[in-house]
Amino acid sequence: MTTTMELTRFRVAPDNAERLLAARPGMLADFRADRAGFLGARLVRLPRDEWLDIVEWRSPEDRAASAAKGGNLPGIRAFFELIDELVSAEDGTTEGSEG
Repeated sequence: MTTTMELTRFRVAPDNAERLLAARPGMLADFRADRAGFLGARLVRLPRDEWLDIVEWRSPEDRAASAAKGGNLPGIRAFFELIDELVSAEDGTTEGSEG
């Protein structure tokens, strides 16, 4: 099965890192409730106050529909508001099976 992977790298002020982690469950709950094709997400802490959000979607269309909604729900908005700077954003696809 091929899925779409959304890879978003961003910066968060060091004093907001714990708030970001606290906001994450609300964001994920809102994604599960409101975003068709959302399969899951992983958040990776990187050096220099950067983070990598890896979000898996059923299809590119589901990913695009989610992007069009932006921060439309409180949990999503609370997470997005803690992001200071977008470093990069790109999409890719998984190929083959893992394991």
